Amino acid sequence: MQLQQTRLGSQRDWIWRGWQVRYTFVRSATPTDQPPILFLHGFGSSLAQWQENLLPLSQTHPVYALDLVGFGASEKADTAYKVELWADQVYDFWRTFIGEPIVLVGHSLGALVALTAAVAYPEMVKNLALLTLPASRQELLIGSLQSWVGRIESFFTSPLVIRLLFQMVRRPGIIRAILKAAYVNPERITEELIASFLTPGFDRGASKAFYRLSKARTQIDFSLKTEDLLPQVTVPILVVWGEGDRVIPIVRGRQLSSFNSQLRLVEIPEAGHCLYDECAECVNAELLAWLGET
Repeated sequence: MQLQQTRLGSQRDWIWRGWQVRYTFVRSATPTDQPPILFLHGFGSSLAQWQENLLPLSQTHPVYALDLVGFGASEKADTAYKVELWADQVYDFWRTFIGEPIVLVGHSLGALVALTAAVAYPEMVKNLALLTLPASRQELLIGSLQSWVGRIESFFTSPLVIRLLFQMVRRPGIIRAILKAAYVNPERITEELIASFLTPGFDRGASKAFYRLSKARTQIDFSLKTEDLLPQVTVPILVVWGEGDRVIPIVRGRQLSSFNSQLRLVEIPEAGHCLYDECAECVNAELLAWLGET
């Protein structure tokens, strides 16, 4: 456990809008004028997912990571969740603790939050790195498909079904099965990794937050369209994708360069959805090389 805490830097709590928020920071190994890096985790995860990235990148940059409200060790708030809420959280964190242009790095849902924040608060972001970028609901479900899928979802997001799903996702075997779909290399799925996903589910308010999150993801206003957001970004964008990603296939990533001329796509062989962990050294190296160029 001590090893994990060291790899995760110095964790602290911060009160935002009355909710407790967990964050961590790692000071640069040597004095530097390089911009700070802020990491945002994916759906269902936490800042613990960056344990292979924080220390290596802190050799040249001040590094921060944040648990979004509703996830990790942050409060399981009883609120209406949407990407814009988390983007506001990121901005207020930046304004409170950092205050200079940053490299904003997000994975999956965190990438969608990072992209939204970069557009809403351009003064905050110097470089934007997206480790897989999910499409918005409106981009995935076109026309009549939205109402058809909505009827199906209304059943699966009923309080009774959500309660049953919540009990299921608090079982180690279920988490292991989900991670096997996200990882290419099953050896990376350790008991420590499983525990990092299980523990937040036993926090106070976790059941209600799970219900709120499940309902939120079925709403049209959960996020803006990525195809509308990407052209508005005026800073360099790095998109990194695992070639073996079964959660969000890489064909999605190969479509994004048409939306912004400053976007560069890097494909990581032998990596799945959790490329930041499976191929951490490669992802870290790509980030540093890109930052050196830009």
